[in-house]
Amino acid sequence: MSTKAVISLTTGLEDAEKVTVAFLVAVGAAESGRSTLMFLTKEAVRLALQGVAVGVACDGCPPLPDLMKRYEAAGGRYYVCPVCFDAKKLDKAALIEGAEVQGTIPMWSWIGDEGATTFSY
Repeated sequence: MSTKAVISLTTGLEDAEKVTVAFLVAVGAAESGRSTLMFLTKEAVRLALQGVAVGVACDGCPPLPDLMKRYEAAGGRYYVCPVCFDAKKLDKAALIEGAEVQGTIPMWSWIGDEGATTFSY
C-alpha cells in the first residue's frame, strides 16, 4: 500500500467548494501521516500565492486559510505547474510556505517507484 498521496487541483476560487473538498482530502492524507503533495495547475496556481486562498466556500465549510494552515502543519507540500504559473505572469517571490514551481517530471520523481494514491479536482 502506498504511503504517498497526490491531489491534483485545476480549479481556483471560481469554484471554492471544489477547492475546499480538495484541501479536505489533502489535509486528511497529510494528518494521517501520508507524504502528501498537491499539484496545482490552471487557475489553482493562484492558490499558491500569499493572500489568495481566503474565505469560506459554503455554510458549514471550514475556512480555506485554516485548511491551508493544517496542511502545512502536517507537512503537506505544493508543486505549482511552471507552464501555468509563467503564463499568468505570477511572482515566484509571493509563493506560500511549502510551494515550489515544479512540473510533471519532478512530480513523478517525488512519487517514485512506490506509487501514490491520487485524487483529481
